[in-house]
Amino acid sequence: MSHPDRAPARRPAVVTAAVALLALMAVAALAYAAAGVATRGGTVDRFRAAATDTSALPDQIDGTVTLLGVSTVLTAVVSLLAGLLLAALALGLRAGRDGARTAIWVVSGLGLIAGCCGLALLVGQRATPLGSGEDERPRAELLGLLADAYPSWWIPLGAGLSVGQVLGYLVVAVLLALPAAGAWFRPRPASSAPQHPAPSPVQPPHQPPAPPYPPSEDRP
Repeated sequence: MSHPDRAPARRPAVVTAAVALLALMAVAALAYAAAGVATRGGTVDRFRAAATDTSALPDQIDGTVTLLGVSTVLTAVVSLLAGLLLAALALGLRAGRDGARTAIWVVSGLGLIAGCCGLALLVGQRATPLGSGEDERPRAELLGLLADAYPSWWIPLGAGLSVGQVLGYLVVAVLLALPAAGAWFRPRPASSAPQHPAPSPVQPPHQPPAPPYPPSEDRP
């Protein structure tokens, strides 16, 4: 839907940059979701092979495998939804909808929090020490094997995407807050010049019909 009352009519470079960055973030989120699903089978196989050398019982291993599968599916679903949402916001922003800009600011705030939480989770996953108690040790051993069961590039990829997500949302929010973007989204005031209707074609004045010819006064 076009907006002829926007000023100026040409899309500013800052808005175009924000659209491109949102599209890139959407593609990255969709790719991350697909990569998580694709690597799930190999991750489970490596985890089971490594778990046989621990003191964990088979039920504990199966429970951790279930936890791994559920977390993989949830991560993929969240990444898929985030990618679709970012793509929709990019299209709305490209069309010049002010509601899309407001929604992007809200999503950017939530994305900053989610990115920081994801980065903290990855760091904590690598730094969690093994438990020393008899009851804690099997569970701690299994949790420690989870990080090693993923492909070697998975943890760095997740950390890089979390950092990129935080920076991307921050940059998009700043770009849309610049004066050039605000002027483009601000409605242009209506013109104060009066609008006169087009003149109608001149119609000839109405003339009454001519009276009948008077009868002649001559008689035969």
